[in-house]
Amino acid sequence: MIFIGTAGWSIPRAMGSAFPGEGQHLDRYARVLGCAEINTSFYRPHRAATYERWAGQVPEHFRFSVKLPRSITHEGRLQAADEPLERFLAEVAGLGRKLGVLLVQLPPSLAFDAAVAGNFFDLLRERHEGPVVCEPRHASWFEPVAERVLKSARVGRVAADPARPAAAARPGGWMGSARSSRRATLYYRWHGSPRLYYSRYSPEVLQQWADALAPGPAGADTWCIFDNTASGAAMENALEFRERLPQG
Repeated sequence: MIFIGTAGWSIPRAMGSAFPGEGQHLDRYARVLGCAEINTSFYRPHRAATYERWAGQVPEHFRFSVKLPRSITHEGRLQAADEPLERFLAEVAGLGRKLGVLLVQLPPSLAFDAAVAGNFFDLLRERHEGPVVCEPRHASWFEPVAERVLKSARVGRVAADPARPAAAARPGGWMGSARSSRRATLYYRWHGSPRLYYSRYSPEVLQQWADALAPGPAGADTWCIFDNTASGAAMENALEFRERLPQG
């Protein structure tokens, strides 16, 4: 299944007619797009009741991805994560079946360390069996040893734009296995280029991505998230991109 959405669901005024009907922004958004990425969890915690409310506002097929707190990824740098991870998972449990993916975005300065990464993902997997993806931004995470750690933990590697290094443009990590009944998750995050978070993607670029979208293993879920939200371009791009994918 392919999920197309944006980081957040605040509807720009100029896009109002594309999300018609009554209700709050999330109600209207979820009637048009099939997923959303919750980024605010990176900056501050949300009560389980807040996640429950969001889950109750969306259709049954809708799914959320949720970004891990910066206290774990950026401040703690994946170490001493037991207590903050327990709190975070207790909070997002409020989403119930609407929780689709956990997103672990790492700071550009965080180099791969096999012991640290392995211990963290073991810790996470002891507490959470669902889909997990990681967006590393240091070149060392794109070496074979890092790939092996991600595969061992059943963690997909995000494909990002802009891609720094170039290998970051392609999904990696765990891509499913014939020996596992668990679905693989391919996750694309498009942040805007050349101006990060602002630039609108052209129709030509969107068509290239639609044509080249990795089909993935049988039964895989593919997430396409537009994060160029600062100028309001994300929702327009998401709708344009959806129109360029084969229907049916």
